[in-house]
Amino acid sequence: MRRERTAQLRFARAASARMLRRMSTHARTSENWAETLARFLREEPGVEAVRLDPAARKVAVATLGDVDLAQLELRLAETLAAVESQLSLTAKIPAGYVLRRNGGTTEVAEVSCETAPSFWKWREFAWPELDEPESVEESEWKELALLAAACGVFGIAGFAVEKAGIGPGWLSRTLYSVALIAGGWDAVKDTWENLRARKLDIHFLMLAVAVGAVCIGAWGEAVLLLFLFSASGAMEDYALDRTQREVGSLLKSAPKTATLVMPNGAERLVNVDELGIGDRVRVKPGEAFPADGTVAKGRSASDESALTGEAVPVEKDVGAPVFSGTINLWGAVDFDVRRLPSESTLQKIIRLIQTAQKLRAPSERFTDRFGGGYTLLVLGVCAAMFLVWWLALGLPAFANTAEQSSAFYRAMTLLVVMSPCALVLSIPSAILAAIAWGAKHGVLFRGGAAIEKLAEIDTVALDKTGTLTTGELAVTGVESFPPGREKEVLELAYALEINSEHPLARAIVRHARAQGVREVDADAFESITGHGVRGQVGGAQVLLGRRELLERGPLAEWARTLPPAAPELSEVWVVGRDLVGRVLLKDQIREESRDVLSRLARVGIRTVMLTGDRRHAAENVAREIGLGEVRAGLTPEGKVAAIQSLRHEGHKIAMVGDGVNDAPSLAAADVSVAMGARGSDAALEQAEVILMHDRIENFLAAHQLSRRARRVIKQNLTISLGVVVVMAIASMTGAVPLALGVAVHEGSTVVVCLNSLRLLFGRNR
Repeated sequence: MRRERTAQLRFARAASARMLRRMSTHARTSENWAETLARFLREEPGVEAVRLDPAARKVAVATLGDVDLAQLELRLAETLAAVESQLSLTAKIPAGYVLRRNGGTTEVAEVSCETAPSFWKWREFAWPELDEPESVEESEWKELALLAAACGVFGIAGFAVEKAGIGPGWLSRTLYSVALIAGGWDAVKDTWENLRARKLDIHFLMLAVAVGAVCIGAWGEAVLLLFLFSASGAMEDYALDRTQREVGSLLKSAPKTATLVMPNGAERLVNVDELGIGDRVRVKPGEAFPADGTVAKGRSASDESALTGEAVPVEKDVGAPVFSGTINLWGAVDFDVRRLPSESTLQKIIRLIQTAQKLRAPSERFTDRFGGGYTLLVLGVCAAMFLVWWLALGLPAFANTAEQSSAFYRAMTLLVVMSPCALVLSIPSAILAAIAWGAKHGVLFRGGAAIEKLAEIDTVALDKTGTLTTGELAVTGVESFPPGREKEVLELAYALEINSEHPLARAIVRHARAQGVREVDADAFESITGHGVRGQVGGAQVLLGRRELLERGPLAEWARTLPPAAPELSEVWVVGRDLVGRVLLKDQIREESRDVLSRLARVGIRTVMLTGDRRHAAENVAREIGLGEVRAGLTPEGKVAAIQSLRHEGHKIAMVGDGVNDAPSLAAADVSVAMGARGSDAALEQAEVILMHDRIENFLAAHQLSRRARRVIKQNLTISLGVVVVMAIASMTGAVPLALGVAVHEGSTVVVCLNSLRLLFGRNR
């Protein structure tokens, strides 16, 4: 039964949903960031322009006339949370607005008369920081618990004095009054804020019952009501705070400083935000990696559980990727920064979580819509029943007797049991708990809608490269012509590829180092555009690249007789002074793919591969992992058509992909799922579910979690609605005393919250 303020702070329902609804692909009318800013200007009276500088964390708003600065700052923060990660992308500005960019500053303004800008008043606001709400929320349950405890202590004292007849008559009422003030303090503050906004909510209902009970002399019942109300509020807030701490641990894992290694080898301690791409950073045992990068020197292992949920340490050697916020366990390593700290994997996770907590599920919107109207309905029903009991059935209006309770007493009881406290919290508490569990175990949900929809799917479409396979090539063989000189072929390939960042080169270098191949220097290195590279090794010219290198030279006739590589293999040819050979490479299948597909089949989910690769290569992969249905050779448009054809067959589809070419099909699917570590910005922008660290098995965890969350939501709705209906009927017959109504009402709210909290601790793998 945590109140409307909790709903606003925890889930940012009313205002943030308006600004962030564009991110729900359920409607398939996704806005770009410029459209979102334009809509912000359109919906905010008096706001003419907004100017953003994300790198400097500055934001300014131009206004004309009087504006409500507090509300403006809230809505501006919500808008920035929606657009911040997209500002680097190109966007189309809607008609009637202008877009200006000057260096790192972006300005969106309404088109108006030429003189209007001279009257604008620019106001600067603080750029919203992701961890600001944590400190505010963390201690709120403690304050509520203290107030509830004071209410209980003074209430018991007042009851004891009253029953024992100790002291003057006003003493018990004074103690009761102190208890009522403590128990109702938080509700009074929230009710006052809502009344100023011309809204009625559950706080108003509770206070009305307490005041009514005091008016008829039921001081004890009034204290019991507010004690249970404030105590259950504290317990609910603690449960939600526990959920927030699951996510908050990610924020705390972000390091604030880094040890920068200077070109002369000296160390310098700098703030993390001073790091740039290419900087070399040293991380000692027990320290957190301050940015995403690649190990350049040293060997260690890292604890990546905060990002992926994987408890086993991950070995890190030269060339291995490292991620911001993960812990270096035992060896000192130097790594080269590959992403700015603000764009690291950890920061993307934090931004996605913040957005997810503000996006509401469809069923949650249902409970939001009737909040104010339901409050008025309850007041109307209770007023009508008071008149019925008093005028039609002849019950005393206010005076309770030993034989029967008064009409007003029954109306107050009915008011309590019909209050929808448990119903209001039944959905958002489950959604937030599911989001928190996912975030701690490598699954990011972009809002409650994704959780609900994922539970309904019956078909999963998967891209091949980077999804079912790792997207990283590995050497499967080395051949020489004539045979017998394979080691020399690998040695020459290693010499020419050692300084390249091409995926083929990385695979060759990894394999050569693993085989212990000696490193030789290549001179006069030169790239051959579109075909390969050349250089001199040991004074002799060496070529490395595609088969066309052979077919265009003096070996052309002989090259046509060479056996082609298998369709699923890539080949790199090496031509030396007296040596010709090739290195064969293959995209590696994820070891987990076979098990994932098998388990999906066991729960009745159909799986389909959608890939742009050749059919022969795709079918080889499908046979190896046990996937029966393949649609190969697809363009991005072809993937969209395949998704649409599956939907026309009546299927609910989840699309799993990682590349730019997957973005259209992700948008076309009912639920879009992206691989988080190697996923393109386009894919991540469309994704409603993100699998961090490219762990395909996390899709199973996400699906099972969504089904558990849906079951918990149904249980919560059944409990909350059932209690309201049963207790309302019982109250109308006069069979329920006010104290029992209060206890059952508050108890159902606590049960709902604790039931949702089970999602944090259950296994979803």
